[in-house]
Amino acid sequence: MANFNLNVNGKKQAIDVDPKTPMLWVLREHLNLVGTKYGCGIAQCGACTIHVDGVAVRSCQLPVSVMENKSITTIEGLSEDGDHPVQKAWMEHDVPQCGYCQTGQIMTAAALLKANPTPTDEQIETAMNGNICRCGTYLRIKAAIKTAAKV
Repeated sequence: MANFNLNVNGKKQAIDVDPKTPMLWVLREHLNLVGTKYGCGIAQCGACTIHVDGVAVRSCQLPVSVMENKSITTIEGLSEDGDHPVQKAWMEHDVPQCGYCQTGQIMTAAALLKANPTPTDEQIETAMNGNICRCGTYLRIKAAIKTAAKV
């Protein structure tokens, strides 16, 4: 066990865990931030996507030991009341079906638009590649990202 000082959603958090503990489990089990989902456990599906220093990363394979002095944002920290442009566009386009993958999809899309406010279709497809939606809402996801880009 080791002590780690984390900056999660703008709040300082002290945590005592094994240094190899994946951030996904730190968030879900130790900080009770359950919006970030477990999907595949091998960083291939995108359900566990969070932002680290503004970049979308998969948290299921990211050890807590490399997270000190980094800014961590989860879906809970994206906006206080669900009014981030991507979240609003998601609702406008009725993107979710089962909803399980949606936090990872939203976090990836938000990071894309922060880095590139006017992405092309190809840039959207490249950025979102690997975020798996078993319900197949990919066309609505792309439409929502285009809508959010206009805001």
